[in-house]
Amino acid sequence: MAEKRKARPKKVRFELGWRAIAGVGVVVFCLFLWMFLLGVWTGQSLLRPAVVGQEVAAAGKAVKEPTLLRAEPKVMKIGDNRSRAEE
Repeated sequence: MAEKRKARPKKVRFELGWRAIAGVGVVVFCLFLWMFLLGVWTGQSLLRPAVVGQEVAAAGKAVKEPTLLRAEPKVMKIGDNRSRAEE
């Protein structure tokens, strides 16, 4: 009796021409650009300091004017290695 041969699994192959490869490259570039711009926009909105509104009377109308809160500058000497817990 003849032996049965094991069926070899078929390999998956993708064949793309140069135009298809360029198209995939353009799409990937656009996706990365979109993600970069989205990240910059998100980072800008997350890192913006807290805003406190002040009402200012302008021409008889109450207008909210945004005021930015800023941290006070702290002067440190060069070589000052003290930790913040010691202060």
